[in-house]
Amino acid sequence: MRERAKTFQDLIVWQKAHQFILLVYPFTAEFPKSEIYGLTSQFRRAAISIPANIAEGFKKKGLADKVRFLNIAQGSLEECRYYLILSNDLEYGDISALKLQFEEVSKLLTSYANSILNSDS
Repeated sequence: MRERAKTFQDLIVWQKAHQFILLVYPFTAEFPKSEIYGLTSQFRRAAISIPANIAEGFKKKGLADKVRFLNIAQGSLEECRYYLILSNDLEYGDISALKLQFEEVSKLLTSYANSILNSDS
């Protein structure tokens, strides 16, 4: 059995979500300047929300509170899914690396939320 995480930074799902945002920033930096207050801002905001909500939920005491923040993170992740589709359709860059990282975060976040829902504590 794996050692229990002491901080949110110990969570693999948070680490992968953080890596995702570190890919989003340089990707969106290449968007047209006309997108600075549009897609660039929206994409970054949604991407930042993923690890931020994982972190916030980590310290919540009740299971319902923990899961609520993970659900918000999942919603932000889905928002990013759309921004990846839109970025691709607008031909703003190669989304392949982002898509791989996105899929990994999605699987980990689902597993983490399910493990909390199924825990006894």
